[in-house]
Amino acid sequence: MTMMSQDLHYLDARAQLALLRSRQVSARELLAAHLARIEAVNPAINAIITLTPESAFARAHELDQGAARGRFAGPLHGLPMAHKDNHLTAGIRTTFGSRLRADLIPDTDDLVIERLRAAGVVTIGKTNIPEFAAGGHTFNEVFGTTRNPYDRSVTAGGSSGGAAAALAAGLHPLADGNDMGGSLRLPAGYCNVVGLRPSAGRVPVHPAADGYSGLSVSGPMARTVDDLARLLSVLAGPDRRSPISLEEPGSAFAQVPERGLVGARIAFSPDLGGQVPVEAPVADMVRAAAAVCETHGARVEPACPDFSGADECFRVLRAWQFEATLGAELDAGADLVRPSLLANMRQGRSLTGPQIGRAAVHRTVLFHRMREFLEEFDALLLPVAPLPAFPADVQYPEVVAGQPQPDYLGWMRPVCHITVTGHPAISVPGGFSPTGTPMGLQIVGRHRGERALLAIARGFETVTGHGRRHPEL
Repeated sequence: MTMMSQDLHYLDARAQLALLRSRQVSARELLAAHLARIEAVNPAINAIITLTPESAFARAHELDQGAARGRFAGPLHGLPMAHKDNHLTAGIRTTFGSRLRADLIPDTDDLVIERLRAAGVVTIGKTNIPEFAAGGHTFNEVFGTTRNPYDRSVTAGGSSGGAAAALAAGLHPLADGNDMGGSLRLPAGYCNVVGLRPSAGRVPVHPAADGYSGLSVSGPMARTVDDLARLLSVLAGPDRRSPISLEEPGSAFAQVPERGLVGARIAFSPDLGGQVPVEAPVADMVRAAAAVCETHGARVEPACPDFSGADECFRVLRAWQFEATLGAELDAGADLVRPSLLANMRQGRSLTGPQIGRAAVHRTVLFHRMREFLEEFDALLLPVAPLPAFPADVQYPEVVAGQPQPDYLGWMRPVCHITVTGHPAISVPGGFSPTGTPMGLQIVGRHRGERALLAIARGFETVTGHGRRHPEL
């Protein structure tokens, strides 16, 4: 081993893979370096909540034996990775952050876990989530609260908060997650990493109680756009078990196009066209990001599509999904479930046919508004969250920019509104608040236009360098 272990954990995934391929570092050595980092740092942030070192070393040993004979398992050969705790992992405790499933050990893998294992990852455990991945702050009664590596007094976001915090802290180089109302984008924004909500079907989901919905999608997280693209290339691609999976092969995303910002037509709005209250540091960050894009060759204009009706649309469809997929289980364990989650399910149960039908129709209206808007622009810049990271000991911010929030979904509208348009969106490091916590820039791209979206995101990442600032731990 030619590098000290402390030099490994903040190398990007591509650099780690290069060391593994050249056999300058073995899979076991890379695993040991990350496990040492986890032991040193994870108790302070509570990002990885289940560790599997024995099976991880057995897997790493198997990969090293193959590498010694010139056989590499796949494009992610030897990379250590913890998986989100609502992704089924065969033989590994998967709690969904709920006392209802605190002892669940699945005997099968989710489709994304199948693909990651086939690509050569070394599974090291699971990352923390809010109960049943509901909400933008990661806490539950099984494992407690995940804290932000940049400031342990504030949230790491959610629901993929453990995944994002682990990335930021150097506990693993890549992460998987899923996103209904911002669960990939919010924690990425608060933890200074990159998270992509792809178009529905880009990353197939199985098992899925409602395989046609597309409201919740699986997707990648990483510390750089290039690493995220490499992970997307593994996760994406068709699968017959998902009725909405797209036919384009995952390999199409392995390399980010070089176009960047030059000549791109970019719109921006700090407050989603006045539809969302946003605090001053966040609004200033979006304006500064737009100015950076213009300085580096983009044509930039303040503009935004009409998001009216998006809040009702998201809330109705989400509540309906919660009742359809979790209703019976939550009924049976009502005394063990977070009250706000139970209330969401019961809201879904009380919905009428006309309410559901109106939301479904309006979802299509919102899709076309965004589609038509992005015929004039290549991308739309928005905030990920409307305020800097809030205290970790509260369930959600009750006031944003002086306006009371009705519940734990209210403050999440900048990401929820984009969900119901059906368009891909990526969170990239956008800068830092006056107190030094990260803020995320949300970039929305054309439907099924992930490659062009990644190119713009990498262009912004390259000229700003915000993601190169690591937390002091």
